[in-house]
Amino acid sequence: MNLRQRLLGQLDRRWTEFQVSYAGLSETELLQPGVTGSWSVRDIIAHVTTWEEEALRNLPVALQGKRPARYSVQYGGIDAFNAKAASKKNGLKLSEVFRQQAEIHRDLIRYILRVPEEHLASTTRFRHRLRMDTYSHYPKHAQAIRRWRNSRIDD
Repeated sequence: MNLRQRLLGQLDRRWTEFQVSYAGLSETELLQPGVTGSWSVRDIIAHVTTWEEEALRNLPVALQGKRPARYSVQYGGIDAFNAKAASKKNGLKLSEVFRQQAEIHRDLIRYILRVPEEHLASTTRFRHRLRMDTYSHYPKHAQAIRRWRNSRIDD
């Protein structure tokens, strides 16, 4: 198995774990606030999609050996960026959130398939950015959703 296949396998495992964390929830449950702060599962899905969009925006910059603009400079920090991005997606219907999620994730996979393999090594700026925006990000939110689901069972 080559480096690209291992990377895509890891990405797919973490992506599937994320999706499984909310599988079977009703629309009402997906929209219920309080999963992470005031966010619902729908908001978390939109947030994860935002970071995949950020990966698609910033990975080409990393391929060029450059550093993307810092969130602290451009937005006042990661939290400010997340709040701004969340407010942009607040009005989206659940169906649109799922549509965007599928489309952006598919675009991300297609992009990774085109990247020269030398950029996929774990020590590259490209791989670091990809890891932070995707497969090390998904588990944090999957865990929060599972914790929320379990707390509802206990009630």
